[in-house]
Amino acid sequence: MALGRGLGELLGEVETAYSNSNDIDTNNAIIELDINLVNPNPNQPRKIFDEDKLKELSDSIIEHGLLQPVTVIEDGKGSYTLIAGERRLRAHKLANLDTIKATIIDIEEFKLRELALIENIQRDDLNIVELAYSYAQLLNEHDITHDELSKKVFKSRTSITNTLRLLQLNSYVQQMLANDKISAGHGKVMLGLDEELQRKVADSIYGQKLSVRETEALVRELKSSNSKNEKNVRKKQKVSYDFKPLETAIENLKKSDLKVKAEKNYFKIEIKSQEDIEKISNLLS
Repeated sequence: MALGRGLGELLGEVETAYSNSNDIDTNNAIIELDINLVNPNPNQPRKIFDEDKLKELSDSIIEHGLLQPVTVIEDGKGSYTLIAGERRLRAHKLANLDTIKATIIDIEEFKLRELALIENIQRDDLNIVELAYSYAQLLNEHDITHDELSKKVFKSRTSITNTLRLLQLNSYVQQMLANDKISAGHGKVMLGLDEELQRKVADSIYGQKLSVRETEALVRELKSSNSKNEKNVRKKQKVSYDFKPLETAIENLKKSDLKVKAEKNYFKIEIKSQEDIEKISNLLS
């Protein structure tokens, strides 16, 4: 579904909502809301929050107050849904504060997710995995191409594509990326590996503090080792067949002074002359 307005205009609307009270019109005045009436955005792409940083923000709000209000939308039930400011809302709750400064904006409900995604991409420190999910949601749910997204969020198309590729990694590796235990460069090297190898490589990177270059060497080594193992397995798995149904044919070939060998998965007739070919042809016919 294409949106009625472009991402740039929507982003501008969020920027306006973040302006100080002297710069916004009366429709977007900052008010104090009962914190229990503000519900988190269910479409919030950010899932992991640093508890230490939240505590620092909470302490700062207690000492200095909230300098930047959160942005909300009325949900029609006497309460509000958060558009932007998830960390600030969490920090208020951590500080056991009863109210929070907020700006109420009037915007259609179906744009709620898009605003939250763009606000996070542009203004907050999403980890690389959350950023990838945000890109994917914008692309899939709002009829946006990679090129359009690139222009709207001021990221190169290559950067967006490479970030999205990280979603191909398994959840274990994605969690390590989200927690900064490995880098996006490490993740890129693991693309294409099966789940077991991804986990093995990720643990090696973290445990041995491997660089991206060292990880590339490790992956090459593992791929080479796996390739050899697969070849050995295939050799061991060669089937042995029962040649009893061919006993009569084998006897006839031997009676014609032909050397025959039948074992495991092959049947061999040694040919030493054109006469041998004639013998075989006569027996077959």
